[in-house]
Amino acid sequence: MKTDPSRGSVLVTGGGRGIGAATAWLCAGEGYAVAVNYARDATAANALAERIRSAGGTAIAVAADVADEAQVMAMFARVDAQLPRLAGLVNNAGIVDAAARVEAMSAARLQRMFAVNVVGSFLCAREAVMRMSTRHGGSGGAIVNLSSAASRLGSPGQYVDYAASKGAIDTFTLGLAREVAAEGIRVNAVRPGIIETEIHASGGQPDRAAELGPTVPMQRAGSAEEVARAIVWLLSDAASYTTGSLIDVSGGR
Repeated sequence: MKTDPSRGSVLVTGGGRGIGAATAWLCAGEGYAVAVNYARDATAANALAERIRSAGGTAIAVAADVADEAQVMAMFARVDAQLPRLAGLVNNAGIVDAAARVEAMSAARLQRMFAVNVVGSFLCAREAVMRMSTRHGGSGGAIVNLSSAASRLGSPGQYVDYAASKGAIDTFTLGLAREVAAEGIRVNAVRPGIIETEIHASGGQPDRAAELGPTVPMQRAGSAEEVARAIVWLLSDAASYTTGSLIDVSGGR
């Protein structure tokens, strides 16, 4: 693993675990300097950054709650100061709550869901565009948003709020892609299906991937690395004519 300064840096929000961690590791392997964002688990994010550095790459761990505008701006300022020019953003940070029907959802739950999953993605994309857009003196780049197969399935009886937040991400991806297409920035989304990550435990269902895996057409859950490989492809020049795309990585679900 060797950092290529000409590749620039990639910021991965929610990068300390799961799909974010797999993406950060693969990005470092492609020569990018990597900023691993985290909100709470400093130990995991710092361990990943150290693992990348030990392998010969360049990485920093950066704390920020993406729902907090001041923290987002401070995070980008630190990336500006410590890493090469920003070339990519992976809007991976997201939350899920305990399974519930809509009539049991509080306003506080909904506000937090949309603050992190939607507003956070907008804020990070805004800062990335300010740095990468040729309109603002940048040299281009790529944004990959993490949506979910839930955006088209609805997650009835479990996570309708989460699914709705990811539906917003789909629309956001399409609109932003067209807005900045002539400014050197490509914007795409990846929509994972049932993936073996820690997010299920945070929603109170640690065995969800194992239980639902056999119901997927491919008869298994996916891995974080399988999703990360799609993300890294979208960041790369190999995807140079791909923007405004929603790519399902869901085993046919």
